Amino acid sequence: LLEEAYVMKDPFTPDKDKFLIVLSHCSWCSRAVCVGTDCSLFYSKSFCLPCVKENLKAFPLEIQEDMDKRKPQQKSCKKNGYKA
Repeated sequence: LLEEAYVMKDPFTPDKDKFLIVLSHCSWCSRAVCVGTDCSLFYSKSFCLPCVKENLKAFPLEIQEDMDKRKPQQKSCKKNGYKA
């Protein structure tokens, strides 16, 4: 793994060595975030979307453009118990 994260064995594969990453922490503010694209962004590290939005200019142009495309689809992970 590239960072600390909460993992579990992958129940969808018979391979016992496979795992799923279910939760990580924002590299800027340390908030717990789900790893879904509507909760966080992974770019060498995990970032919660509020931090990404506040610091968007710190990311490469490709990431900035991707975030612009995502805006209409944004959902909150708060319903899942995670703060994003």
